[in-house]
Amino acid sequence: MKPLARYASLANYVELARSLGLDPIGMLRSAGLDPGGIRLQDRWIPAEAVVSLLEETAARSGRDDIGLRLAELRRLSHLGPLSLVLREESSMRNALAQLIRHERMYNEALHTSLQVADGVATVRIEIDLGVAAPDRQAVDLGVGVLHSLMRELAPPTWRPLSVSFSHAPHVDATLSGRMFGGLVRYDRDFDGVTFAETDLDTPLSAGDPQMLAYTQRMLADAAGNEASVARRTRQLVEMLLPTGRCSVDQVARSLGVDRRTVHRRLEAEGTTFTRVVDDTRAGLARHLVAGRRYSMTEIAVILGFSSPSNFSRWFRGRFDCTPREWRSAGR
Repeated sequence: MKPLARYASLANYVELARSLGLDPIGMLRSAGLDPGGIRLQDRWIPAEAVVSLLEETAARSGRDDIGLRLAELRRLSHLGPLSLVLREESSMRNALAQLIRHERMYNEALHTSLQVADGVATVRIEIDLGVAAPDRQAVDLGVGVLHSLMRELAPPTWRPLSVSFSHAPHVDATLSGRMFGGLVRYDRDFDGVTFAETDLDTPLSAGDPQMLAYTQRMLADAAGNEASVARRTRQLVEMLLPTGRCSVDQVARSLGVDRRTVHRRLEAEGTTFTRVVDDTRAGLARHLVAGRRYSMTEIAVILGFSSPSNFSRWFRGRFDCTPREWRSAGR
């Protein structure tokens, strides 16, 4: 099964395309994407279509820095519930571990890894579509977003050692110079960000205005729109399951209310926290087991189970067959 990505990977695309004199609606349709769906940030779409859209946008605009232009518009808060998890981490090491662990929940074609050697840490980005295809813009977007997120999380004085790209230099280096200063390196054997190993354990900075604004929006929506509580709870559950922190207390904290308020509002919508967790797990389980991309052990971790055997027992109780039987049947 080909990897999927969420529409969130195209955040700000419409605005960027219009600023370049392009028709974003037509571009989306040409890539086989539903223009109306771009407002549904959590909707899954083929990652290949996203990569193709970015390459076509670069070709039609005559600009080879489309990925960087999108990355420049991103903020930590664009990760939605995951941004709340990252902000709670005490160090860059822990934040990167969470980011890498959760990347499959946003983009199955994106693979991020952390390597440490000789006092130097390197976070590498790779795009795997399962087929050979141009992906320069997607790589630029991935590296640019990674660099931006690290800058937001780290103390104001943090600077990487270098930002590397495996492709040739951009025709116009103005944007890359603004984003990375004189630290950008081209024609390297990898794409990613290199920094001092000691930075991994430096305490993260506190008080992010973007995060505060995001949290306030969530709280305002939850207070003003009862019907949004179950949806936002599902979003948070999906992000929190792999962290081992999926509890009603954590969800309430992220929404800015107490646990009794969460229970009361979910009950008003005809559901419960336990049911939301179970239904969210079921939806993810169907997608992950059918996809064949991850082992049963990996899926058990993603869904927050303590062991593969516990996951298997839950799956049988939910779907009346084992995960392997479901996968073998190609459902």
